[in-house]
This record gives sequence, C-alpha cells and structure tokens, in this order.
Amino acid sequence: MASAQATAPPVVTAVRPHRSRTVPAWVWALPPVAALGLVFLYPLGLVVQESLAPGAYAEVLASASFRDALVTTVWLAVGATVGCLVLGFVLALIVAFVPFPGAKAVSRFIDVFLSFPSFLITLALLFVYGTVGMANGLWTGATGADEGPFHFLTTPWGVLLAEITYFTPFVMRPLLAAFSQLDTAQLEVASSLGARPARIVRRVILPEVLPALAAGGSLVLVMCLNEFGIVLFTGAKGVTTLPMLVYSQAILESDYAAACVVAVVNVALSVGLYAVYRVVSRRAGA
Repeated sequence: MASAQATAPPVVTAVRPHRSRTVPAWVWALPPVAALGLVFLYPLGLVVQESLAPGAYAEVLASASFRDALVTTVWLAVGATVGCLVLGFVLALIVAFVPFPGAKAVSRFIDVFLSFPSFLITLALLFVYGTVGMANGLWTGATGADEGPFHFLTTPWGVLLAEITYFTPFVMRPLLAAFSQLDTAQLEVASSLGARPARIVRRVILPEVLPALAAGGSLVLVMCLNEFGIVLFTGAKGVTTLPMLVYSQAILESDYAAACVVAVVNVALSVGLYAVYRVVSRRAGA
C-alpha cells in the first residue's frame, strides 16, 4: 500500500519593499545657488557693504552731479524708449503687412541684429556722422569748407540717436511675433467695410499687439537705464548717466564709496523696472 507522501507547504519569504533612495530636491539646488552666490551675490554684497560707509548716501544723494546724472539717465532712457516704440511699430508694420522682396530676410536680420554689441552700432554712426565721418567729408568736399556741419554725435541727441538705432529691434521682435498671430479675417472684414489702413491699424491691430508693444518698451527702458557703451563710445563729454558716474567715481576719482552708492541706486531702479517688465511680459504671454 502506497503511503501518501506529505508535501510541506512552501515557505513564503516576506519581501521587503525596496525603498528608492532619492536625493532631496534641495541638494540639487545647492550647486547653482552656490555658484550664483559666489559669482553675483557676494560681489553685490560687497558693493552694498561699501556703500554703507558713514555719510556716503547723504553726501552722494545731495550732490549736484548725482542729481544731474539721474535726470540725464531718466530722460535719455524715456526718450529712447518712446523713439524705439514709434520707430519699431512702424517698421514692424511694414515688414509684416507690406509685401516687398526680402521681407523674410529683413525679419531674420533683426534676430541677428539683437546679438550685436552696442558699441558696434555707435562706431558705425561715428563713421557716418562723426567729426571726420563720411557725411562731413562729403560736405567739405562739395563746399570746400574747413569742417562739416555734423557734430551732434557728441551731444545728448547723438546718444539718443545711437540708443534708438540699437534698441529698436528689441521692440520689433515681439511685435513681429504678435503680428504673426493676428487673425487676418478681422483685417479683411475691416477692409471690406471701407476702413482705411490708418483706421485698421488704430482700431484693430494696435489693441491686439498692445501687450507686446508694452513688453518691448519695458525691456528697452531697463536696458537704456543701464547703457554704458553707447555713452562712452560717442565721446559725449557733457552727458553723464548713472553708469558713467559710477565709472568716473570709481576709476577716475577712486571714490569707491560714492561709486557703490550710485551703483546701488542704479541697481534698485533696474530691479524695479525689471519687475514691471516681467508683469507686462507675462500679460503679453512672452
């Protein structure tokens, strides 16, 4: 008689769940924060610390040179921004809605132009309108005069022209992007109803691209406020902006406390305007 062979029940081994050892997110944030602190925050802290010298703020803010530099910086930045908005809007309209050969090439050149350094544009203007530039050379060659009539580049108007020339593409770029998203049906309906081009621009196009126009203008205002190369390369000795005042106080006069005070004021203005720019660009969808 065959005996039934009892089989032992299988032994079930409890498997412990494997705990994945993930690195906390704050650990990954440490290297970029440390690099940012070493490269940017630490030098900025030194500037702020130097500006806190006894009586530095009171002396600098009460000086006529600081007030003149502040007024010059503000009116140049505002004037250049207004000029860039008007010129950029007109040029963007032409590129986007007026068919002409090479329109796409012009649009691509605008993207390339954004990478140019500001002093390069200033040098180009000096070659054309400088004291010994092409325009004065043609004038003296044609009239026999000792010197030409073009000397405005060394004045505030020359700085204003250079800034408008350089920063206008920064307004055109977001405008061209906004124009490309316009519903052409609205333009066709307005045109079929007898609206003239000026009325179409004012009543249809401008309201649609106003956020992009405001975003580009805010960016230009921030950049003009901190522009240094254009003022330096035009040789406008009577034009002293806040960045130029920092340069003269630190390099020429070795008054580092005063230079740091002006730098802190300039940074505060820039950060405030940048906050405005971020709000406007967020509403514009940039």
